[in-house]
Amino acid sequence: MNSKKITINFVWVLMILLAASCSSSKKIRKSDQTVDKIIRNARSFTGTPYKWGGTTRSGMDCSGLLVSAFQSAGVALPRTTSEQVKLGKDVSLKELLPGDLVFFATAKRKKHKITHVGLVTEIRDNKNIQFIHATTKLGVIEDNVFSNYYQNIFVKARRIF
Repeated sequence: MNSKKITINFVWVLMILLAASCSSSKKIRKSDQTVDKIIRNARSFTGTPYKWGGTTRSGMDCSGLLVSAFQSAGVALPRTTSEQVKLGKDVSLKELLPGDLVFFATAKRKKHKITHVGLVTEIRDNKNIQFIHATTKLGVIEDNVFSNYYQNIFVKARRIF
């Protein structure tokens, strides 16, 4: 083989490798559109007051918010936090992606009993991960998982998709 042919072949191989590495680094979860729809729907409830057992705009609780948000994308979730925590697979805080569920233990006496759930909406950086949830005082709002309060009561995260 002459050197010109070797150079051309090398260039083609290099271009193929570069193209392959670019496409693999831009992998999109096949459920991204579903996740976006769920997050948009959850955010549409921002400001809705808290109501234990509620699932409507007149009032909702944390697990009810997720039931309603996921329902908009045709995904049925169990009604309670204790059932929702069984879905999907565990992920670490470092692995969180929009659409993941985050679970917290808010009871003072039972520090490991999961009583609260939220939906990751946005990853701003490794110390600012936003999640939407229904709070008893402010209703449906977004907070940072790494705020002092939520970091101290965080128990686990689960990925459904």
